[in-house]
Amino acid sequence: MTTETNAASNMNVTRLNENLARVEELSQRLIHAMTQKKMTNPSLSGPSQDLYANALTAYWQEWFQNPAKVMEHQLEYWSKSVRHYLEAQQALASGRLRAPDDPGPADRRFSNPLWDSHPYFNFIKQQYLINSEAIEQAVSDIDDMDPTEKRRLKYFARQIVDMMAPTNFLSTNPDALEKAIETEGESLVQGMENLIRDLEANDGELVVRLADEEAFKIGENIATAEGEVIFRNRMMEVIQYAPTTDKVKQTPVVLFPPWINKFYILDLKEKNSFIRWLVGQGYTLFVVSWVNPDETYADVGLDTYIEEGFLTAIDLVKSITGEERINAIGYCIAGTTLALTLSLMKKRGDNSIKSATFFTTLTDFRDQGEFTPFLQNDFIDGIEEEVNRTGLLRSFIMARTFSFLRSNDLIYGPAIKSYMMGETPPAFDLLYWNGDGANLPARMAVQYLRRLCQDNAFCEDGVEFLGETLHISDVDLPLCAVSCETDHIAAWRDCYRGMSKTGSRQRTFILSESGHIAGIVNPPSKKKYGHYVNDDLTGTADEWFDGATYHEGSWWPVWESWISKRAGKWVEARTPGDSQHPPLCPAPGTYVKVKARQAEQ
Repeated sequence: MTTETNAASNMNVTRLNENLARVEELSQRLIHAMTQKKMTNPSLSGPSQDLYANALTAYWQEWFQNPAKVMEHQLEYWSKSVRHYLEAQQALASGRLRAPDDPGPADRRFSNPLWDSHPYFNFIKQQYLINSEAIEQAVSDIDDMDPTEKRRLKYFARQIVDMMAPTNFLSTNPDALEKAIETEGESLVQGMENLIRDLEANDGELVVRLADEEAFKIGENIATAEGEVIFRNRMMEVIQYAPTTDKVKQTPVVLFPPWINKFYILDLKEKNSFIRWLVGQGYTLFVVSWVNPDETYADVGLDTYIEEGFLTAIDLVKSITGEERINAIGYCIAGTTLALTLSLMKKRGDNSIKSATFFTTLTDFRDQGEFTPFLQNDFIDGIEEEVNRTGLLRSFIMARTFSFLRSNDLIYGPAIKSYMMGETPPAFDLLYWNGDGANLPARMAVQYLRRLCQDNAFCEDGVEFLGETLHISDVDLPLCAVSCETDHIAAWRDCYRGMSKTGSRQRTFILSESGHIAGIVNPPSKKKYGHYVNDDLTGTADEWFDGATYHEGSWWPVWESWISKRAGKWVEARTPGDSQHPPLCPAPGTYVKVKARQAEQ
């Protein structure tokens, strides 16, 4: 070894040690950041211990009733583990640093070649997969257990298995270790700083930042469609978008986005903006931008959203345009509430809505789908206690719940890149929007979870709001529902089932490829995801799908053809506002810019 090589090696080690010392120094700041965590009801972080107690009881009953079956699985696990150990020993004894020939099943978490070629990493990976299989098998074999509880047990067992993956720990993650050596420890310093920054930004709560928040400015490089806020009350701002055609359809459109997230998912950038596209087709478009509530909104309920939001916006649009009837769109929870509003309007003899469109909307919650683990009493009781104490359901609680449905993609994967490898989150507008959530008022959150999700009252005996008993069968005007094939939030079969329970005789159902967001934000120019259509809605969801025709490309033009038949003649384009409702400020307004933490303070 030359003198120059020795010097370079010593310099690298010195630099590495310096960075490791910096990590040690940062640990004090880390501890301080963690101490800032606000008190949260512990039941929001995991299921009741009764779930595991019931599982253990059922497992022991299985042991006594069918010991041969349990022993068979135990012996299989032991056999695989011992065989795996012997294979690793034999590979090492061969005198070559190599792993056994069988690399194991494909898993993108283990994409680094060292997982297959290096005996240390291969042994860890293989044993992890053997352990995972054994846990899943044990859960699957429990027979004497309530089906809902078993479904929950399976979910939480999967969460434990995913959490314990060797990729989630520095000492057993070859990507992170290689990066640390390549950067002489700088990646560990940057990772620690990323971790501390995320903790400090969320009052000690660990919310993994998914996107570079400095890369986006609402109203500057996202949410830039031209329009004016022409109304504001404590619940919402209403934006009327500026026309881009000389003539517009006579019947205006009002769009109600969900208030769990913000409306600009439909106006991220020019090329995928549903708002720009719809205005460009010649429609007068109004969009509601909901307030990001603080604790003073504790007593706001779904009835408040209906009365001070939906009904007020509908009257406003009618007043500004001079039209007696308008078309409405509801997205996700706003679609659910639009259905409630339509039922109320039916009871009151109000026919202001000519047609309604639902994007990924659940109205029938009989099957709670992937949210089953979180919609049982132990969690809902915890949420009710939390919101009664704080006045609101904080955004991070909802974000965490949604993220754990896709934990490897939305928690562990991003955490590894940010905290272990020191990478800066990507400048990705969709992920920026995903992290820009909103709080929910206490009373509204409990009403939604108890009466709609748990009791399924809207589709069963009816739910009481504003002096009326509302039922899905009251909704009898022309309807179009757009659902998404791989949506894990609003499963398309459940959306279809709710649609089939309406009283409408004019129903259209469109199934887009992809998920809850990408399936909706799917402009024709992308030519990415196709869609399915079938005019026969008399059968079950699966029967509908079996008879559906697949078409390439976006569903947007298909829907526009549907709504254009209900949009009236062409009239002169309308500028935003009128003498009674002058523009208050340019789109996207002020409410959309309020962050969840700002609202909480």
